[in-house]
Amino acid sequence: MKKIKIRQPLAAVHIVDKEWLNPYNPIVVNLIGAGGTGSQVLTALARMNHALNELNHPGLFVRLFDDDKVERANLGRQLFATAELKQYKSVALINRVNLFFGTNWKAVTTRYDKACLKEQPELAQAGLTISCVDTVQARLEIADILKNQSKHSGYSRNKAMYYMDFGNSRFTGQVILSTVGKIPQPQMKKYDTVETLPMVTDEFKELLLASEGSDKTPSCSLAEALTKQDLFINSTLANAGASLLWQLFREGMLFNRGFFVNLKDFRMQPLKVSKPIAIVKPMKPKPTKKKAA
Repeated sequence: MKKIKIRQPLAAVHIVDKEWLNPYNPIVVNLIGAGGTGSQVLTALARMNHALNELNHPGLFVRLFDDDKVERANLGRQLFATAELKQYKSVALINRVNLFFGTNWKAVTTRYDKACLKEQPELAQAGLTISCVDTVQARLEIADILKNQSKHSGYSRNKAMYYMDFGNSRFTGQVILSTVGKIPQPQMKKYDTVETLPMVTDEFKELLLASEGSDKTPSCSLAEALTKQDLFINSTLANAGASLLWQLFREGMLFNRGFFVNLKDFRMQPLKVSKPIAIVKPMKPKPTKKKAA
């Protein structure tokens, strides 16, 4: 009697766009939000850029968007000093990074929204967009901008390809990497390649809306801010999210497209790359012909 071999399903993987692994020019990154998470992500991107340069990669060019100014409640939880009070957050952070790493990154002291990009459409052109915002509405608008840009950018050098979103509550958070449109994938015998990674606003829209807090008043002190967000939730997400990006650049393939973190229980749950589930619509019954009497 012959043994029946059961074929195991191939592991799903996303292969990074080949132009990102050996580009001719720095990859343009739009980082949206310079608060608790954004300030930490910017530092991680600067370290990553330096490491990529040492590996003969052109590295990154970052624009940091934020129209907020540094307040006293930001000191401690966010990476600002007393000398930077009343300065634009984006300007203070970009100046510091440029001085330390010798980069020429840019600060944008306006919101990343349709009104801003209508006046300066060139600011929307970035291969990678990272959002560190605190409202669902801002995420929905960013996703809408990226989808629209993908339809009209053609084969431009700074075509939107990836979108990474950071979000958190007091002790928990998530980082999710998405594709903007489809990324062509090679045929592989060992893996099942996935060309589309869903956006957080499509996959988890209802959860995002349900989880958004009702209290939008700014904190007046660090002590009050800590009742809303734990001291290390932002840096934990920033470092782990940067590690996912580093894997994207160094290995060129991803088995995980994000993760969920719970600092209260010290747990991290990866979000696996997977094939989209095909929804089969039920067939409509054919109308029966009436026989002639």
